[in-house]
Amino acid sequence: MNIVKEVNTISKTILLIDDELNVREIVKLCLQDLAGWNVVTADSPLEGLQSAVRDSPDAIVLDISIHDTASFELINKIRNNPETQAIPVVLLSAKVRWLNSQILRQYEVAGLILKPFDPVTLPAQIATLLGWDFTSLIN
Repeated sequence: MNIVKEVNTISKTILLIDDELNVREIVKLCLQDLAGWNVVTADSPLEGLQSAVRDSPDAIVLDISIHDTASFELINKIRNNPETQAIPVVLLSAKVRWLNSQILRQYEVAGLILKPFDPVTLPAQIATLLGWDFTSLIN
């Protein structure tokens, strides 16, 4: 049985921040093709912050690794900027399994998706973490 989740595609814009080109391309394609979202990409925290201010996305998907303190600094900068403080953040990570709900609350993060992720269900996972509507279709 294949389970496919279709996300309600009311013109959302996602800012995807990831330093790995291959991951950026896969995630971007998943979110565009399966959810119909507009996806803006950045390959560094600085570029991501600039894009968050410039593009006013509906959400930010941020890759984070265990040694990447720049990601947490970026989250702090997003939260401390009146133009970006309300933008929800979802983390993607292969390495940061130690993040718990207390840390997520401290940084006001909507949730964490661990890699490897299923590209087909990724938009629904993000929508669920953000409290966005989605419809389940079972084929």
